Amino acid sequence: MKKYFSQILSMALILISLVSPCKVFGQKDKSFTDLYLTSLPKIKTADIIRKYRMTTIHINRDLYGKFVNKTKITGECTRGNSDGRLIWNNAIISHSDSFDGEFPAGTRQEYMENFSYLPSDDMLSAEAFKNFPSNPDNILARNLIWDMMTFETYAWMFWDSLELNKPYEIKQINGEFNMAEIGTYDHNLITVCWKGITSIEGELCAIIDFTATDNLLNISMEMMKSRGTEQYWGTTWVSLKTRNIEKALMYGGVMQEIEISGMPEKMLFKTIRELWLEPIK
Repeated sequence: MKKYFSQILSMALILISLVSPCKVFGQKDKSFTDLYLTSLPKIKTADIIRKYRMTTIHINRDLYGKFVNKTKITGECTRGNSDGRLIWNNAIISHSDSFDGEFPAGTRQEYMENFSYLPSDDMLSAEAFKNFPSNPDNILARNLIWDMMTFETYAWMFWDSLELNKPYEIKQINGEFNMAEIGTYDHNLITVCWKGITSIEGELCAIIDFTATDNLLNISMEMMKSRGTEQYWGTTWVSLKTRNIEKALMYGGVMQEIEISGMPEKMLFKTIRELWLEPIK
């Protein structure tokens, strides 16, 4: 009887040892959920100097998928200055006709050196880019600025409205706007969604996805005209401590009809765009 009781007691202890960790882990999981996944923390973006490098690659193909050419744009952005202005340096644009080949060294865009501005709707005015040259690369350089504003808008502007895994439709951005007098852009449907929490180099970050579909694009410049549709989507990783962007990615696709001055026929292109933003250590 004593031996039988010992066996029963041993079995009971084993069962307790198996069940107890589940209870502990369950408590820890609930604590983590309550702390990090119920809502995003009510904090302001830390006013600290951050330097980023943005890299964008465009791959152009015809409508049948045949490679035409590719372009790489890089630039370095500094934010967190006391006056609130962002500053760009080391902007380089490189073109290549080889799909597998490396990009050449490229051309430094001197007009972008120490180019500074306050992020606002003013950056959609022609006056903001009055010192930029009048050539197609002008658009690529402006896109560095507009893409940075896009990342920051989706990372911060709707922070207090986001709920975990619930897409938030941004109605106030929808509609056509003028792009510094080189054309128009018309957003159709934009959503932002907080997808969860992760860690980047020890920094806890919110994962915020964004999508924009069936947007209308119309560009008119002296040397070229273009019209088409674009969709883009991406992710920003935003620190839960400082609310600064720790990393960002964007992908996009454009179907467009292009008319080049001096060329008799219009061309149809599909452009795939990939860009990423990373801090400079």
